[in-house]
Amino acid sequence: MSSLFPALTGDPSERAAVRFGERALTYAELAAAAGAVAERVRGAGRVAVWATPTLETAVAVVGVLLAGAAAVPLNPKSGDKELAHILGDSAPGLVLAASGDELPAALHPVERVDVDVRAVGGAAPEPVADEDPALVVYTSGTTGPPKGAVIPRRAVAATLDALADAWQWTAQDVLVHGLPLFHVHGLVLGVLGPLRRGGSVRHLGRFTTEGVARELSGGATMLFGVPTMYHRIAETLPADPELVKALSGARLLVSGSAALPVHDHERIAAATGRRVIERYGMTETLMNTAVRADGEARPGTVGVPLPGVELRLVDEGGAAVSAYDGETVGEIEVHGPNLFTEYLNRPDATAAAFTADGWFRTGDVAVRDPDGYVRIVGRKATDLIKSGGYKIGAGEIENALLEHPGVREAAVTGAPDADLGERIVAWIVPADPQSPPDAAELAAHVARRLAPHKRPRDVRYLDALPRNDMGKIMKRALPS
Repeated sequence: MSSLFPALTGDPSERAAVRFGERALTYAELAAAAGAVAERVRGAGRVAVWATPTLETAVAVVGVLLAGAAAVPLNPKSGDKELAHILGDSAPGLVLAASGDELPAALHPVERVDVDVRAVGGAAPEPVADEDPALVVYTSGTTGPPKGAVIPRRAVAATLDALADAWQWTAQDVLVHGLPLFHVHGLVLGVLGPLRRGGSVRHLGRFTTEGVARELSGGATMLFGVPTMYHRIAETLPADPELVKALSGARLLVSGSAALPVHDHERIAAATGRRVIERYGMTETLMNTAVRADGEARPGTVGVPLPGVELRLVDEGGAAVSAYDGETVGEIEVHGPNLFTEYLNRPDATAAAFTADGWFRTGDVAVRDPDGYVRIVGRKATDLIKSGGYKIGAGEIENALLEHPGVREAAVTGAPDADLGERIVAWIVPADPQSPPDAAELAAHVARRLAPHKRPRDVRYLDALPRNDMGKIMKRALPS
């Protein structure tokens, strides 16, 4: 297999590669530092990386990949129980960290190697095969202990090259983001993506709208974020002309990891003239679809399948949904070079995840427009509500609720109902806690925009919705 990073393994230049705050490395410096890591970890098999949003994490992961080993990024916010499970399951030979990091007790038995970003190593890349593991990334564990998705080098290359095609991503692009680096979005797309293209990444360390404005005004061309970040941007835009100007000049604004509410799409477009585009992926599949840079940025959709990715919708019996009418709901199944190979040490879970003909069952439900655009309506387990004989996706109701001026945040779930099977429950964070919108008013608001059978029958008010590190609403954590 050819190198994942031609700009590093050919003749590295003095062009900017990675920057975290005031600390930066050129391609030549990154090649030297990652080469030193590669020399140290060669033969280690799996290598844990304490994935703080720092230069050391970028150097560590690139070094592990140059060595032909597999990186296991660890979330620094993981609790003791989760961390112990991941370490026991992945059995890393080493853990890489920045020299000043204090690691939790669960990591003390693992040999530690401090990453020196100014080290110089000349290790030649190890010969590797397409199917060799590049990463073991652990899922969120919403239905049990986290599972380690083994992502081969083939999947990393295929996804990043497909996104380059869809987004016209080149070496001239400079990406800015503030995403965590233990996840596919921030690490694979946000760090490895620019390095595969030969471009550069500027990581904010911590997301701020001021940082976004500064970097986009200072030469960055692309912004990656999650919906909570774009919501903060939408809230800030009316009083921040510098942010308006910076976003207006960006080549590409991309949101992922969860659906971006249509209301925030519209507010950003109205203020800046630029549309945020969305893409759809998972830990196990990397990226499946994207709105193309030369395509229509249609709010509420995640675009079309990426080059090389096959996507189909299936009904509850596993039969393909033939009607691409924007209304018929089905579970997404995908097939292509972007897929993971297995759940580590879990042959049972791996087998259950795939159909007999090799398609991966995503667990996400969607509708598809006649022109192929995909619109996610939620997770099969938590977001597909069967009410009164209808199959209803929670996502479209959430978008409708967010269009009400009295609603700041919204989540929709189903609850058992003797008459309907399930009734629609809306969880609302009011814009004004002292004067929340009336439940009947919200039901009528949804009925006017969608259909009467999609209106919430029960409205519950909260101070905040539970979210994970990527900004996804954790519906299983809502009060019973």
